[in-house]
Amino acid sequence: MHQKADHRVPVLIVGGSLVGLSMSLFLGRLGVRHLLVERHSGTSIHPRGRGNNVRTMELFRVAGIEPDIKAAASLLADNHGILQTPTLVGDAGEWLFKEIDPGGGLARFSPTGWCLCSQNDLEPVLLDSARELGGDLRYYHRMESFEQDADGVTAVVLDRDTERTYTVRADYLVAADGPRSPVRGALGIGQSGPGDLFANVSATFRSAALAEVVGDRRFICCYLTHPDADGALLPVDNKEHWVFHAPWHPERGETLDSFTPERLRGHIRQAVGVPDLDVEITGKASWRAAERVADRYAHGRVFLAGDSAHEMSPTGAFGSNTGIQDAHNLAWKLAAVLGGWAGPALLATYDTERRPVALATSARASARSVEHSHPGFAPAPGVGVGKRGGILNVVLGYHYPHGAVLGTDPEQPVVPDALALSGRPGTRAPHLWLRRAGERISTLDLYERSLVLLADSPDDAGWHAAARRLAETDGVPLDAYRVGPGSDADLTYEDDATDWARAHGVTADGTVLIRPDGFVAWRATGAVPDPEGVLREILRSLLQTS
Repeated sequence: MHQKADHRVPVLIVGGSLVGLSMSLFLGRLGVRHLLVERHSGTSIHPRGRGNNVRTMELFRVAGIEPDIKAAASLLADNHGILQTPTLVGDAGEWLFKEIDPGGGLARFSPTGWCLCSQNDLEPVLLDSARELGGDLRYYHRMESFEQDADGVTAVVLDRDTERTYTVRADYLVAADGPRSPVRGALGIGQSGPGDLFANVSATFRSAALAEVVGDRRFICCYLTHPDADGALLPVDNKEHWVFHAPWHPERGETLDSFTPERLRGHIRQAVGVPDLDVEITGKASWRAAERVADRYAHGRVFLAGDSAHEMSPTGAFGSNTGIQDAHNLAWKLAAVLGGWAGPALLATYDTERRPVALATSARASARSVEHSHPGFAPAPGVGVGKRGGILNVVLGYHYPHGAVLGTDPEQPVVPDALALSGRPGTRAPHLWLRRAGERISTLDLYERSLVLLADSPDDAGWHAAARRLAETDGVPLDAYRVGPGSDADLTYEDDATDWARAHGVTADGTVLIRPDGFVAWRATGAVPDPEGVLREILRSLLQTS
């Protein structure tokens, strides 16, 4: 069958929402040809999935689209925090949190920050950027079936406009096809976790008078707790366009059709506390919150990413961000294997690394829903009993105890109790402001297309020279930088307080090796007798080459 394929590509992506588009973007940045098919006719039209956390924004920064996303998100740039109140009339209620980054402490850890950009605004940015990089993205095309063998995957795709089918032969398939993933079902991969948590009907509506009721309370989301009309209110433009999430109880026999415009209009008015509020319902969509994680993320040459791999409660916006970070983890590994500088066994570390993160993060998401008393969520015993508290350690502090990393501490929890980005292997590398040829950059800006080695300047221990020789002789994309205050440094300090070695937990004659996804792969705390030999063995082990 694969001998007669109409199209041949290294990677076929199934699903063109946030995660599939991000996968296309990341592969395009790495020069990997791919084809994406999405059954819908275009990007999302519903304002949802708006919280893009700081780690996700770091990835988009390195991919060069952070300014475009901020422009698309400009209408909500001043919205912060979650308000919980019986109604919006009067001053009752309390802020569950009022600022995402109170005091600006996040700047110590990252060159960027959270961004409130709804899915319907973010997806077009991703789509345009992916296409500019040469991605073949086909909407209103649906994968009908696929087969895999030892050498690749052959898929049958339907063009829904012409009703004609064609075949695609790919080395690898990435399924970003949603929580009811047909690909996951075809592979027979099960799921673990509590399952369905609650359901909502999301209504978009227009109201000119609501902005006056809201006043200067610029929230991300407002939980309205009227006993007869609870729900969540979200601004779209802070003026006249809004979204309301109304609890839905299909387990009681309640149907989606029962949420008529009249019912939704009355519910919103009662929840807000203004009986004669102007409300024009412009659309509705149902969604279900769940906590499930696939029992494995890969089968042969097929990989799951995003909602096909994990479902999470929406509180904290962990789900889409975890999925985008799945795509980033997998993209560099696919590029490395397809480029011939890593062995196929490297791809097994995708499951090893990302699945434990999803298990820990989904539990935190459910715990946060309990903590916030999310409307419509009446947790079953045992659901949401995990650790609670701040989310920065979940967003930035997670680490990989096993995988394409060496020298980790497997006894440490995947999500730590406190944020500590100190260069420990398996964690996201520390952020430092440096200068390269006079340009101000973050260390995180260095990590995308190659492995990166940081060494001292002057490089008395020989790490920089060894890395340069290996890059030339062994064909591994490996950039080496000398960091320090002197004129011989490739990267210089912005101020006297900067010390790259201390920030990464090594001495001046040590080194740190960073992966293309910005995670610390390995570090040597001091000098060794044969730096080139040591580095060669480290690279062979990390990249699963013989």
